[in-house]
Amino acid sequence: MTSPRETVLTALHALLHTLPATSLRGDVLPERVPAEGLLILRDSEPGEPEVTLSPLCYHYQHRAEIEAVVQGTDRDATFDTLTASIGAAIAADRTLGGLCDWVEAEAPRPVDMPVEGAASLKAAVIPVVLHYSTADPLA
Repeated sequence: MTSPRETVLTALHALLHTLPATSLRGDVLPERVPAEGLLILRDSEPGEPEVTLSPLCYHYQHRAEIEAVVQGTDRDATFDTLTASIGAAIAADRTLGGLCDWVEAEAPRPVDMPVEGAASLKAAVIPVVLHYSTADPLA
């Protein structure tokens, strides 16, 4: 049986698969970035939960991260389109089909990264806060 944490992260990754960019989970940055961009979901840490008793329930605000990377001559426009599509996808389903209480993305802080012998990369980490509850932190 899959834990609520894994269920929510799998649903977020499935949501990223609906976007035109290539979507990976927990992988290293490949040597080549697809023209439409690359998204890598990092599970990160769930943090300390709020706990309620009777019934016992752990309420998490899990901060996952999406690494968004684009490359090419029009990387500013491509990056803007990619991050806007992430925001629109999350806004269209804030509960990931009822699997969590709320999903909220934070603003990216993009950086340009030079690549020797190739077009520069534009990348950012986009924090995504996943609010969900579980009866057991390990289940």
